Amino acid sequence: MADTEKKNTNAEENRIWTGPAFSEEKPELPIIYQDDDIVVIDKPAGLLVHRTALARGEKWFAMQLLRDKIGKHVFPVHRLDRPTSGVLVFALSARVATQIGELFASHRVQKTYHAVVRGYVAEYGRVDYPLKEELDAIADKMANKDKDAQSAVTDFLCLEQVELPFKVSKKHETSRYSLVKLAPKTGRKHQLRRHMAHIRHPIVGDTNHGDGRHNKFFREHFGIKRLLLAATNLSFPHPVTQQPMYFEASVPSEFYLPFNENAGDN
Repeated sequence: MADTEKKNTNAEENRIWTGPAFSEEKPELPIIYQDDDIVVIDKPAGLLVHRTALARGEKWFAMQLLRDKIGKHVFPVHRLDRPTSGVLVFALSARVATQIGELFASHRVQKTYHAVVRGYVAEYGRVDYPLKEELDAIADKMANKDKDAQSAVTDFLCLEQVELPFKVSKKHETSRYSLVKLAPKTGRKHQLRRHMAHIRHPIVGDTNHGDGRHNKFFREHFGIKRLLLAATNLSFPHPVTQQPMYFEASVPSEFYLPFNENAGDN
């Protein structure tokens, strides 16, 4: 099957902020849960998890901010892309980090996201579409560029839909959007963004796989300057006590703006 992901190349239409400007003002880092072994935060959109080769000129990182806030060294156990907000878990020891890593590897961690996408999606469904690894020119320059596509599965559920009286694309006089719940069954890089783009319902604010015209519309009409993707739920057995753990971050308020009664006003 040919890869039908459509990357946006219109730089002007696609010019969208991926999150708050953290260069000067120290961002808030809400703690959802903490015990002797793990700490869970609600990561703001636009904040990098830790220093990387791509972090040019960045001042704030979730890992360092959390370490300074709780006065303990923290160990990242999974990734959350910079423009994505929501539930992020850190371990408080290398041993616990390894144990949580094993939970992820054995698919004992359940993750749920919320997103706003272009168009009306089906009531529910599954995207089962293998993905080739996306490589960064700097961070992944030593990686195997010929690696085969890996299995990737995402379940989705439509929560709300709206049709707005604005002509954003050339083909349609109105614009449609859906609020969806996404449950990735695998953990490929940028899986949710790529899968939604593959079924022609790109996530609003996606600067690589999205629709720049709709990104621009959300920026100018709603003042939304971020990727509308948030990690809202995460559950797994506690790595030490084995008790079921469930963590939740609220769906950001801006996700609901297109679905408000006055969203169609000029």
